[in-house]
Amino acid sequence: MPTQTTWKQDRARLARKSKDLPAKHPELIELRRELRAKRLAEHIERVISEAPPLSDEQRTRLAELLRPVRRLGGDAA
Repeated sequence: MPTQTTWKQDRARLARKSKDLPAKHPELIELRRELRAKRLAEHIERVISEAPPLSDEQRTRLAELLRPVRRLGGDAA
């Protein structure tokens, strides 16, 4: 089973790869995407752990923020 890396490990990996690959390289784009997702997840977990429980309506509204295609009226394909 592969081990999960932390966002700090991912940041270091991105820095190393950035020395050898052009900025628009698909591998760097994916590493940046993963780094942002992990940092966002960590922030969300921290905020949620410090806050009172959310209502169903609040959870639904916050979940919609992660679905920009639906919010903007586009197709999810």
